[in-house]
Amino acid sequence: MADPLPNTIRVDVGGLMADTLGGGYGVSEDALERLRPRIDAAREAVQSSRGEGWLGWMALPYQPAPLIDEIEEAAGEIRSRFDAFVLLGIGGSALGPICVHEALHPLRYNELPKDKRGGPRVYFEDNIDPERMSALRAVVDFDDACFNVITKSGGTAETMSQYLYVRGALSKNPGWRGQVIATTSGVKGLLLDIARLEGFRTFVIPEGVGGRFSELSPVGLLAAAVGGADIRELLRGARDMDARCAASGLWENPALLEAALMYIACMQMGRNIQVMMPYADSLRLVADWFVQLWAESLGKRVDRAGAVVNAGQTPVKALGVTDQHSQLQLYSEGPFDKVVTMIKVESFNEDTPIPAAPENYPEDIRFLGGLTHGRLIEAERFGTEYALTQAKRMNQTIILPRVNEYTLGQLLYFFEMATAYMGELLNIDAFNQPGVEASKIATYAKLGHPAERYEVARAELAAAPKRGARYII
Repeated sequence: MADPLPNTIRVDVGGLMADTLGGGYGVSEDALERLRPRIDAAREAVQSSRGEGWLGWMALPYQPAPLIDEIEEAAGEIRSRFDAFVLLGIGGSALGPICVHEALHPLRYNELPKDKRGGPRVYFEDNIDPERMSALRAVVDFDDACFNVITKSGGTAETMSQYLYVRGALSKNPGWRGQVIATTSGVKGLLLDIARLEGFRTFVIPEGVGGRFSELSPVGLLAAAVGGADIRELLRGARDMDARCAASGLWENPALLEAALMYIACMQMGRNIQVMMPYADSLRLVADWFVQLWAESLGKRVDRAGAVVNAGQTPVKALGVTDQHSQLQLYSEGPFDKVVTMIKVESFNEDTPIPAAPENYPEDIRFLGGLTHGRLIEAERFGTEYALTQAKRMNQTIILPRVNEYTLGQLLYFFEMATAYMGELLNIDAFNQPGVEASKIATYAKLGHPAERYEVARAELAAAPKRGARYII
């Protein structure tokens, strides 16, 4: 394989391989070769259907320049006009925008003075805890804020309840409609109908783009641009990763190799948990975004033939170094049911030197003097990698030269492509979420939604076995 370009992310899978861990604990190259016909078929299935159906997200890195111009123009207006930008969304409508914002901005961005931020404070309201919106209102002047409502269908109860709360607070002012932007389907849906009724500025989520694959659409690009990110570089990173992930050679295609290794680890070796562990606070919420992507896409009861398979590898989020002190004991000595994926940053955008300690301090403290926190956190990551490998625990490391728009675009698209290939290897529909829909239907029936389509659900709820008071202690 050719040497990567300087700003290209790499994936070190050595800690997954039998050559490193020993026979029985890692994946052998022979096992990959035996799976090769299915691997090649998975690649062909995804690549031959680019942009079709629910693979519409594969076209997102190639969006037309006029749309990017429009997003940047809207972001510029928001940055110059408002003190706060508030995104209302849940699931894929929020997790992608949150993780990109946190990756590309100082960790205490909202606390910086406006002249250092260069734009509005940014908030992501992705839950309906009854105390949450009042807490937001305590720190944000709603009359000086822009609200981006994101739901493709417009029927997402959580998001639309937030919108109604905001509308109730804003609608006393004649110009309130200019403070709301709707990001939704361009074809049909309740939010589209409301946006037309109220005259909101609207951005379109393309058909064939599900929520968890929507970060590179206006769902994520507007929020990123409002925060001052270079969204063109984000898309360029995704395009370059797309080219790598189209390669036919297994060892030249990082997402295809990732899917093949995770398939063998999960389905053939019992490693049915994947721990996502970034060693950078800036990438902490990438793990949250990955958890939804991997879990909602791959956790399926039936395969495409209708056979019950209960497929899926359970993703778990962790943070290095923090969770070395809370989880690593289990990963090193507990069940052999996990793969640990670390994310390494080679060069941090900021680093802090550790001053020398006084001569009368203990040697175990003095040795830290002259190091930097960047060097220390990498040594900690290396220590985790070493300990896991010595314990014959499967692990891998994704390496970012540094965190910026270009590398982040690569990283997100790599995970999306690995998910698509993994879905093919599992022979499941990676783009639906029937389990989530069942929960939504039960929720609406419980709340007494009057539509006839919830009559069956209401009857089922009434007939369901009762848990019984004796189980409440």
